[in-house]
Amino acid sequence: MAVNPDIQGRSYPPGEPYSVSREVIRNFAEATKATHPAYTDVAAARELGYDDLLAPPTFAVIIAQRSDARLVRDPEAGIDFSRVVHGSQQFIAHRPIIAGDKLVAELHVDSIRLVGGNAMVTTRSEIMDADSQEKVVTAISALVVRGDDA
Repeated sequence: MAVNPDIQGRSYPPGEPYSVSREVIRNFAEATKATHPAYTDVAAARELGYDDLLAPPTFAVIIAQRSDARLVRDPEAGIDFSRVVHGSQQFIAHRPIIAGDKLVAELHVDSIRLVGGNAMVTTRSEIMDADSQEKVVTAISALVVRGDDA
């Protein structure tokens, strides 16, 4: 089944909150070789004016990929995950992510283009504080769904 072009413009409401912990920030920083002390040392983060550990800027990919997974799992979308390649990722930070945040993401399917037998699906996840609904990060992803001949 090919990607359903009718999903362009579809939105998915926020899912379950994702709790950002110190441990997951430290693990992410280590895995990505992010070495700023504010990613691992609470005192260093507080010296910069944050209440707790600061997450590296690309940490938002965790929430963005969880958000994109809702689209991939939607049977109406017609996306075969075994044919998906992550094309690009962009983040627009509205404020830093810090330990203790509870984040949700509203997913928007902004565009679907056919390119050389493949489908380019552009999604936008509006990542927000679960309690205040304050925007934290806008994550824009391009997913390439390889066609049958690719």
